[in-house]
Amino acid sequence: MADACLTDEDYEMLASFRFALRKFLAFSEAAARRDGLTPRQHQALLGIRAMQGRGSASVSDLAAFLILQHNSTVELVDRLVAAGFVARTTDPEDGRRVRLALTESGEARLAALSQTHLDELEQIGPELRHLLTRIQRYRRLIRGSVRNGMVEGKPLT
Repeated sequence: MADACLTDEDYEMLASFRFALRKFLAFSEAAARRDGLTPRQHQALLGIRAMQGRGSASVSDLAAFLILQHNSTVELVDRLVAAGFVARTTDPEDGRRVRLALTESGEARLAALSQTHLDELEQIGPELRHLLTRIQRYRRLIRGSVRNGMVEGKPLT
């Protein structure tokens, strides 16, 4: 349930945090495009690689990760397979299930792009941490004030 009273500072902090996130997303999309991928292809490669670390990825797993419909994910995987970035294999334990894995080319493309992203996160990390810490501290302060019958140092009326 939302707090009864949002302040100008609440809105400013949320706007600042969302702006920082959008700047990173814009950076990410531009970096993917410079590397010859769509942002969604980049996200798919990253998701498949992350799931490989826990075993393997299926189209359903990838659809959930990307928050896409199954048929849209199949089309995306088809394009990644055609580009030589992803390989499909049949799950040896369940022949009905298709597993996805990055090819050497997909691994190389993702590794370079991921390093670029990690470098950017290293640069903007302090700003994001500062904004998040500021939001958390302010919200704890406001919650404490509301519990004590005060908002912005003034009694609730």
